[in-house]
Amino acid sequence: MGNILDWAKREIDIACKRENPNRKKGEFDYGCACYVSALKAFESLTEDGHSGYSIGITKNILNRLIDGMPLTPIEDTDDIWNMSYENNNGERVYQCSRMSALFKTVHSDGGISYSSNDHCYCIDINDPKNTYYSGITRKIIHKMFPITMPYMPGKPIKVYCEDFLTDKKNGDFDTMGIFYAVKDEKRIEINRFFREPFSEDEESTEFPGWVEISKEEYDKRKSIKI
Repeated sequence: MGNILDWAKREIDIACKRENPNRKKGEFDYGCACYVSALKAFESLTEDGHSGYSIGITKNILNRLIDGMPLTPIEDTDDIWNMSYENNNGERVYQCSRMSALFKTVHSDGGISYSSNDHCYCIDINDPKNTYYSGITRKIIHKMFPITMPYMPGKPIKVYCEDFLTDKKNGDFDTMGIFYAVKDEKRIEINRFFREPFSEDEESTEFPGWVEISKEEYDKRKSIKI
């Protein structure tokens, strides 16, 4: 393993020099510190005498730990839930100690549901490099693909969306379209559209602050977007 470790050290040295060509010896640089940290982890792995097969397994385990993902399926046992808060509807929300993004809600009627902050994320359909999170999208995806126990989280669901503004008084955007999701490399159509309510009376109870609209109304609003 000596040769591969020497190679890794040279690569780190080259990368650090490119990161900050004028860095003085002993001077802290954030990018270089990350390279050095990666080298420490790599050096530790080389000491374990891995084969090509075992290093692949170890890499997957390490990546899951770095991403805050459990290594075995999560089961709903009392010892993994910590009380987070109780909302105005009398629902008690618990956070999972094995995965901080996972929550359990005990509803007032005794029913139980699960949600994860990492279950999905949005991609701007017009600019795929622009990703973000949306509460309304999260609700829709959790309803379409509910989390059940035992739970082994995988890659988050990608949801392709669009939003725009038709009235400056409404801030950044007042209309949004949720077109489709990609789960396990498969495309699932959604095609749901929303706008801000004109009055409190028409506000959705399922999606507070929004009103669901038809594709025709969505397209009409898009034609006058700012």
